[in-house]
Amino acid sequence: MARVSNRVKTTNDIELKDRLVAINRVTKVTKGGRTFSFAAIVVVGNEDGVVGWGLGKAGEVTAAIAKGVEAAKKNLIKVPVLKGTIPHEQVARFGGSEVFLKPAAPGTGVKAGGAMRAVLESVGVTDVLAKSKGSSNPHNLVKATIEALGELRDAYTVAQNRGVSMEKVFKG
Repeated sequence: MARVSNRVKTTNDIELKDRLVAINRVTKVTKGGRTFSFAAIVVVGNEDGVVGWGLGKAGEVTAAIAKGVEAAKKNLIKVPVLKGTIPHEQVARFGGSEVFLKPAAPGTGVKAGGAMRAVLESVGVTDVLAKSKGSSNPHNLVKATIEALGELRDAYTVAQNRGVSMEKVFKG
């Protein structure tokens, strides 16, 4: 089966908001002493179904965040958001982290922890139940959440891939 790509091609016409997920101070010990640098994980999204993540590393925090934002703009994906929630349950793994996403009724809110919450709010989901299992490493949680969102499909896409009508998707 041919997989349909949901990558966003251009970022010029999209107004993206960035969220800082985590900053890590890294120390390199050399003969001359300790050298500090920073790694920043950033999530960008338009709060209307487009989201991406990036990792920036630099000697200063602001430069690391700026690099993270630029990296995030290069790997945006389109996510189906239906009435403020996701179309179906989804599980995804990345490294030692596993995430479980479940649609929720309107008014529930985003029930998710730190790194997952940043991704879900950036994509524009307002009602969702989420659970992370395994490692709580922000790098892996962000990647697993984006992988889960990337695997979501709405009914129209399913009907199109199968070559059948919308009624037949819900009947069978």
